[in-house]
Amino acid sequence: MIKYDYIIIGAGSAGCVLANRLTEDPENEVLLLEAGGRDSNPFIKIPAAYGNLHRSGVDWGFTTEPQDHIYNRRIYLPRGKTLGGCSSTNAMAYVRGNASDYDKWAKLGNRGWSYREVLPYFIKSENNEDVNNDYHGQGGPLHVSFAKQFQTPLARAFIEGCKEVLHLKENNDYNGAKQEGTGLFQFNIKNGKRHSGVDAFLRPAMKRKNLHIITRAMVKEILIKNDQACGVAWIDARSKQEHKAEVAKEVLLCAGSFQSPQLLMLSGIGHADLLKQHRIPLKQSLPGVGQNLQDHLFYFISALSPSKSGYNQHLKPIAKAKALMQWLINRRGPLTISPLEACAFFKVFDAPSVNMQFHFTPIHAGHPDDPNVDVYNADTYPTDKDGFTILPSLIQPYSRGYVSIRSNNPFDAPVIQPNFLEDDRDLQLLVEGGRRAIDVIQSNAMSAYVETLIAPLDKSEEGLIAHIKQTVETIYHPVGTCKMGCDEAAVVNDKLQVHNIANLRVVDASVMPTIISGNTNAAVYMIAEKAADMIMND
Repeated sequence: MIKYDYIIIGAGSAGCVLANRLTEDPENEVLLLEAGGRDSNPFIKIPAAYGNLHRSGVDWGFTTEPQDHIYNRRIYLPRGKTLGGCSSTNAMAYVRGNASDYDKWAKLGNRGWSYREVLPYFIKSENNEDVNNDYHGQGGPLHVSFAKQFQTPLARAFIEGCKEVLHLKENNDYNGAKQEGTGLFQFNIKNGKRHSGVDAFLRPAMKRKNLHIITRAMVKEILIKNDQACGVAWIDARSKQEHKAEVAKEVLLCAGSFQSPQLLMLSGIGHADLLKQHRIPLKQSLPGVGQNLQDHLFYFISALSPSKSGYNQHLKPIAKAKALMQWLINRRGPLTISPLEACAFFKVFDAPSVNMQFHFTPIHAGHPDDPNVDVYNADTYPTDKDGFTILPSLIQPYSRGYVSIRSNNPFDAPVIQPNFLEDDRDLQLLVEGGRRAIDVIQSNAMSAYVETLIAPLDKSEEGLIAHIKQTVETIYHPVGTCKMGCDEAAVVNDKLQVHNIANLRVVDASVMPTIISGNTNAAVYMIAEKAADMIMND
């Protein structure tokens, strides 16, 4: 077997950062294993083509178990299956969350994870084109900017509406001194193209001789001997042959909140009874593996607009073709933007910190008579009229779920049971968020752009509850299933080392003990930057 200093499992956001930072030392031989292929799907680069990546060859396309509290629906869970992972398939929003989120981690006993201590790692990654202050970096590899090549007037009307009826201040930097307020999204978009973890971190590192990348490698097991990770076994998805590699220093697990716990369990680390049930030899009893699953939820409040000022007009075949030519020629026009444009962060029910987010999209998305419509794929509900959607977003959920395994076969999808809305407080928060969204739509600032509110048709509390249960979706931000901490449910310590197993760390969103207040990708970059620093200094 070939021996490497480090073996990284998963080339998502965290894996790309680690591959870059660890190979900066030419003495480190690094192997990066990715279950998907190269990031060659042309839709990856086009920001507005985000919806085309769902249920495609670059998506794991997981689903939850039936959800008892939302009419037994199975909720779709996209996950990137390509170099870059979800950074190659997400909506590109760059959101760090709230300072209190990280201070909470530190108060739980995780030394070094307070906001003051993690801020330098956010800054280290960042090259912010538009915001220059003490909270941002200008020299890092990851490009951050506002969407300047194209913008609809609906975004400004939404911001003014939030100021008018929610009494929020306009905040041009929710990633800065204060999160609360309303403004435009910051994105990982550069010159009209998606700027993924591959673009920022991995592609520059590919020039180094000490980085070895294997794609289509389905990891079967982390090899453990005498309570120490000693290598990795994987199956080539093309030849179906099994391969192994030894590790001299560490195995770094970056497979995400669904597959990192799955792989730990397949390797004999987890709840003893569950492993025995699936005939997996126990290497280390850690009952917390797969527990503590948290995710953000949202649903749509949408309206039709009397004027062609939104985005639906660009979704017709002729308009699409014209926009594609514009993008191909000069990287401008309607294809240069994410489906999202603006946002708001605020408190409901006298919360101590921000607990509600609005995602605003200039797309009329969804229809009350067809609750299975994909929120961002407006082609599934064609209309001649423009419109827009406000998505009340639960960003501090109370409900907790788990991830488990179906069998000892790595090709079997994990069991994903998030228990959405199990805690009644989550439903109450979403209802209140819906009320606030309707208020914004009915504001004077938005009146010129509103023809009719079409979802929900019934705006009573009962109507909102029914609408939520019919249409609520995850925002695709699963975290927490290999949580960092020192209690009995913890999987890793504050250096992200797996408890009682040497030479093995988990580095991805699964280590978050509690979910952050906003989109999670920026925090994953930070976690990986901090992990790389700890690894290199150990």
